[in-house]
Amino acid sequence: MFNFIPAIDRYILRLVIVPMIGVFTLAASLLILDKMLRLFDFVAVEGGPVGVVFKMLGALIPEYASLAIPLGLLLGILLAFRKLATSSELDVFRAVGLGYGRLLRGPYIITVILMAANVALVFYVQPVSRYYYEQLEYELRSGALGASIKVGEFTTLKDRMALRIDESRDDGRELIGIFARAQNSKGEVLSITAKEGNFLATKDSPDTIILRLTDGTIVQRTGAEGSTPRVLSFTRHDLPIDLPRVEEFRARGDAEREYILPELVRIGWSDSETEAKRDASQASFNFRLVEVVMMILMPLLAVALAIPPKRSSSALGVFVSIVMVVAYHKVNQYGEDIAALGRIDPIIALWGPFFIFAALIVWMYYRVAFVPGGQAIGALETAFGKATKQFGKLFSRKKRGNDTAAALAPAE
Repeated sequence: MFNFIPAIDRYILRLVIVPMIGVFTLAASLLILDKMLRLFDFVAVEGGPVGVVFKMLGALIPEYASLAIPLGLLLGILLAFRKLATSSELDVFRAVGLGYGRLLRGPYIITVILMAANVALVFYVQPVSRYYYEQLEYELRSGALGASIKVGEFTTLKDRMALRIDESRDDGRELIGIFARAQNSKGEVLSITAKEGNFLATKDSPDTIILRLTDGTIVQRTGAEGSTPRVLSFTRHDLPIDLPRVEEFRARGDAEREYILPELVRIGWSDSETEAKRDASQASFNFRLVEVVMMILMPLLAVALAIPPKRSSSALGVFVSIVMVVAYHKVNQYGEDIAALGRIDPIIALWGPFFIFAALIVWMYYRVAFVPGGQAIGALETAFGKATKQFGKLFSRKKRGNDTAAALAPAE
């Protein structure tokens, strides 16, 4: 099927794709797991169904994917070329006249495809999914998702009723040990205890449910001075409960990250919008664009950091690559924030760091590709090598000292 692709490109593509998918999956999984723990705590506090956690995580996948794709691309190419370098295959390729530019043909095909996917994510899919996430969070807080009554705690309903249960079974359908306190507009107070109960829906009014109680007592207080409370026992009593009215969720666009590309362009360069709105939209547009464009330099950065010094298997470049990408992303976030406040032009705040970072990457790639014996992070490699040797000597000295002490110790 892929015979039209030269064998060298197919070989390099295989080396790149496997670690790239692995890094992408690992990075996305770590981000999702970290968020999952927080969402489980949040849903448990709000008393919502567990299934909403996975809906909220699904809405966050596009946001995490837009972060994991560049990192996966970078480390996939870096690990592939590092393997070529440490196995001396890279020297063979260069000896037969294949330079880095020719070897990067396959990785750049992958880069262009992933850039297109990232454009779709950050400009279209991510804003809509983020709005859906906010909607789920709002509905969970408001009770529209069917938040359950918490066991052992008082739950207030419609400000005139408090309900407490000792035990809940069958996903909340069966309640054990019920206490309810209700007050009407006339000031009459009903204190109700019941052995069991369950909720029933009503066909006539969807905003009202029936709490059917079994084997209990009702204490009615009229509120008048000197009046004696009335006590009634029952085998079954239906208590109507008015559900709190859930307001309709806001329209999409409360924050700039919820706007898709055409909306950002229309708002950011519209004379009818306020200056603050234009600044925020332009900052968001440039932030998303610069994050995508930076991917075109990821193959060059990967090659520059993948080649260790001769007769060395140092993996320092892997660590440096992660630090550089994360640091650049944080600089972009800061640039977006100050540009959204109108303190600096978005072009300067976001494209200034881009050109500085791009110049650094191009210089690093030039050192590796065109300078004989050149190293992009040669000084760091030297310092790292010396530190590693000193660290190894320290442990070997301690080991020799322990061996000597054991040899001189008198035998029992």
